[in-house]
Amino acid sequence: MPPSMFYSCHGAARQVTGSCHLVRCGDSQVLIDCGMFQGSREEEQANAEPFGFEPGQVNALLLTHAHLDHAGRIPRLVREGFRGQILATSATRDLARIVLLDAARLQEEDAARAERSSRRRNEATQPPLYTLEDAFNALELFADPVGYGETVDVAPGIQAQFLDAGHILGSASILLQLRDGEQVRSILFSGDLGSPGRPILRDPTPAPPADFVVMESTYGDRDHRALPDSVNELYEAVSSTLGRGGNVIIPTFALERTQEVLYYLHQGMRQQRIPSHTPVFLDSPMAISATEIFRRHPECFDAEFIEVLRGDDPFAMPNLRFSRDASDSMAINRIEGGAIIMAGSGMCNGGRIRHHLRHNLWREKSSIVFVGYAAEGTLARTIVNGARRVQIFGEDIAVNAKIWTINGFSAHAGRDELVAWLGPQPRRGVFLVHGEYERGMRSLETCLTGKGYSVRLPGRHEPILLD
Repeated sequence: MPPSMFYSCHGAARQVTGSCHLVRCGDSQVLIDCGMFQGSREEEQANAEPFGFEPGQVNALLLTHAHLDHAGRIPRLVREGFRGQILATSATRDLARIVLLDAARLQEEDAARAERSSRRRNEATQPPLYTLEDAFNALELFADPVGYGETVDVAPGIQAQFLDAGHILGSASILLQLRDGEQVRSILFSGDLGSPGRPILRDPTPAPPADFVVMESTYGDRDHRALPDSVNELYEAVSSTLGRGGNVIIPTFALERTQEVLYYLHQGMRQQRIPSHTPVFLDSPMAISATEIFRRHPECFDAEFIEVLRGDDPFAMPNLRFSRDASDSMAINRIEGGAIIMAGSGMCNGGRIRHHLRHNLWREKSSIVFVGYAAEGTLARTIVNGARRVQIFGEDIAVNAKIWTINGFSAHAGRDELVAWLGPQPRRGVFLVHGEYERGMRSLETCLTGKGYSVRLPGRHEPILLD
């Protein structure tokens, strides 16, 4: 019988974003994630390039979680012919709705601005990557949610099991069992893995036996700082900034990081590490909606956090103010000091955070506190790397605020945690994806090769026989 089982990576191959993986088993094709490329302009241009496969021939899409770099191209996939089911956990399905609709709205707004500019220059215009209609069409394809540990048939010869990845609410690793006649294989997709011992979500489920593992490598070159040390540094950043009369600006990711930082700010006020009267502004409609979704999914929570929610809800602080409307967001910019302002996006390439940076980055009294990953080519990475001046809305802004980079809050596992998740059991092959090539991937490759694993760094669109 000729070989019939192949794996190919169509995004996050030797780079961080755009996760998209295709498995072929006989006549069946299953896609794991269909994410958006983010970072530099060149990387983002890849969102409009051919997928590398025919969307209409894919039987099903399995979504590991709702982050844009894993879900952001789904509406385009549907527009170009995908008609299969989309399978995800209940929390991921709820979060994907707000993420995809928000992304579609931004695509339409960006295209409208570009069209106005092109008309003035008498140049050709580019349509949006997808529209709100495309996003709604995609949402109609989501099937009934899949529970953790549940095994489901997704296509002829392919079964899937979703396992808790501990990364964000509803996140999953996905184990595929493949059968074509006498040929049997298994391939495990890590998705994005979280760190054990976090305060809100359960720990990631260790990798089960599988012939092949497709594994993220975001922090494959280093471990994170201990979480208690990071929390203490957050309290230091906040208290010192408030003490000198400045604002604390925290660029946040709407899913998970926002909720975790809110939890620790609440704890800091209870412990009198932060003045309890300090106003905290959550200026992100998506983060506000995500926080409301959090309350509806206790099945994802750590047992201790469920008790915290029952006793003293950190998402209901009397000094926490939600800013949904643009007018509320603009009003925050009139505050010259004494506030904690959380806004998206975490990489500062868009969203309301850019307005708050414009009003605070030049103030020596203020602080910018980064609590998450910043990809190459983003405004966040430029600031973290020590730029003295940056461009925001075409304006040259001096970087006078104090810059804090606290990496212990990352929702991604560090190197030792990745290795521990993979476990000692033998594998036929480990494919590293979702990492900076010269840092995360190559470093983790060296580490795993030294432990006896057969490791490969797939190229984009490269078909690999599961032999």
